[in-house]
Amino acid sequence: MQESGSQTHSAAWVFQAWASFIIAISTTGIGISYLPVNNWVKAFMGMGLAFSVGSTFSVAKTTRDIHEAKKFAYRLEEARTEKLLKDHNLLS
Repeated sequence: MQESGSQTHSAAWVFQAWASFIIAISTTGIGISYLPVNNWVKAFMGMGLAFSVGSTFSVAKTTRDIHEAKKFAYRLEEARTEKLLKDHNLLS
């Protein structure tokens, strides 16, 4: 059975991911604050931004969890198959 190593990200990738996230949220927030509309509209747009970010994190986490569960199920099935073949070879 092959051991699938854990995937690690470089420090540069992690920095780039967080920097782009912070820049995107900051610039969008600044853009909303400078819109020539009343505060109720700004608050509504800010709330929409917050919910969009939250739901994006939820979808990303759920997608990752599904992927991890499939990997685990595959490894489990592979181990069962190897045990079955080993038991079969012992009986032969």
